[in-house]
Amino acid sequence: MRYLVIDSASEACSVALLEAGRVIDHRHEVIGRGHAERLVPLIAALAEGGRADVIVVGCGPGSFAGVRIGVAAARALALGWQVPVHGFPTLALVAANAADEIAAAGGALVVMEGGHGQWFVQPFAADLSPRADIRSLLPEEAVTLADELVVGNRAEPFVTRRGAGRALSVLPDARAFLRLPTAALIDQPSPIYGRAPDAKPMAPA
Repeated sequence: MRYLVIDSASEACSVALLEAGRVIDHRHEVIGRGHAERLVPLIAALAEGGRADVIVVGCGPGSFAGVRIGVAAARALALGWQVPVHGFPTLALVAANAADEIAAAGGALVVMEGGHGQWFVQPFAADLSPRADIRSLLPEEAVTLADELVVGNRAEPFVTRRGAGRALSVLPDARAFLRLPTAALIDQPSPIYGRAPDAKPMAPA
């Protein structure tokens, strides 16, 4: 069974082909913006055009546009290739990318950029199971959380602001899907935004 793994929820645009517990091919670019232009070419550059038996995609939270681009591309390819598509939380993929360090530390807090001055945070146990739901917090609230090991693209500012702990700067990497617990899979992928929408409906007249 060959898997195409996609994640474009952060400044990284990451794709990988996995089969029988190993990486067949992968592409990983830190681009900041421009996921809409880069994602499909990166997939096409994979072995056999990225063709797979199953597609799995990071559903966020993260960049609003990046999450939507990744999920839309995965759904479109699944429809065109007539293969199943599943999702996973991007913060779980970040944790999987640091699986050995998290196991050694007995758990860790994943901290990722959340936009609007906030950070997405979620604690994970040594076995990479989530210990709580994803939250979007202001930095001054986030740093009250107590894990010694902090992982993610905001790990270093988190540890600096708190004045304690160990930071491991990590971006989502599609290859880490090999370490992702099966329980993290989502049957029907849809964006995970991690916080309430910025726009609010107008009050009725």
